Amino acid sequence: MTHPITPPPDLVQQWADKLAWSTDQAVFTSAAQWGADQELEACCEWLERNYNYPRADHPLRTARRPKPPSLKEQALEVVTGLEKRWDLQCDLACLRRALEALPQ
Repeated sequence: MTHPITPPPDLVQQWADKLAWSTDQAVFTSAAQWGADQELEACCEWLERNYNYPRADHPLRTARRPKPPSLKEQALEVVTGLEKRWDLQCDLACLRRALEALPQ
């Protein structure tokens, strides 16, 4: 049995209003993301109902909607790239230790 994913009228109206000041692509992307999120939640609920798998940090949700890297993680990635590509006349290890000391 299939279940149609139909956005509520107020959300459709928000998207229509957004078209006045945004691009079509931005609105269609928002609509597609909403539909994908609805499908993901339906899949997680189905797993919970049929396999008794209730978890707040559902692995399916975590895999399909990973958190973006933190600013610290992004900065460490930049330092790693610099360390690999450039013979710099500075001590990147000091910068690396400072970044690693920061909380996430």
